[in-house]
Amino acid sequence: MIRVNGKKHFWYEGMTIKDLLNNFNKSHLYAVVRINDKHISRPYFEKTLIPDNSEVFLIPMVAGG
Repeated sequence: MIRVNGKKHFWYEGMTIKDLLNNFNKSHLYAVVRINDKHISRPYFEKTLIPDNSEVFLIPMVAGG
């Protein structure tokens, strides 16, 4: 089990950030994901494994002008 933005979420062995984001409708909005105290940027989502019992925070992309 992991926590995503403070809510319990299912977890399985070998789960990557990309796998997790596939469960969310607007996964394209997230530019960075924080796992425990480590920030991971989009180019590494497919290869980065999420350990069990992790605290995961989805950080949305912000644009302005």
